[in-house]
Amino acid sequence: MKYMVLMYADPAATEAMTKEQRAEVFRRHEALHQDLEGSGELLNGAGLAYPRDSTTLRWHPAADPSATEGPLIGAAGQLTALTAYYVIDCATPERAREIAERVLDFHVVAVELRPIHDAFGMSGT
Repeated sequence: MKYMVLMYADPAATEAMTKEQRAEVFRRHEALHQDLEGSGELLNGAGLAYPRDSTTLRWHPAADPSATEGPLIGAAGQLTALTAYYVIDCATPERAREIAERVLDFHVVAVELRPIHDAFGMSGT
């Protein structure tokens, strides 16, 4: 089964990381990346730019789509932001959770593990 591992962090905490903390985060993610590539479970993954650098498009039934600067939730109400993701293919939901737990730390404060269903027959069921 394929899963998205969505990592959320506090943007202020991410920006305030020390050089040593940043190096530790990179070390941990590199180790996970190596493990998942070795097992064949990693399909894709990337870090994302800060929410302030995003654009949100919204559909309106009676008008052209509108665009606003920033994330889907307004910056004033945003406590955490989607910061990175992995797409993994695992044999069991338990294995997917085990992988997701490895990314929780002082700056990734929440992880959403979401099964992927693909209408084009690409899901790993």
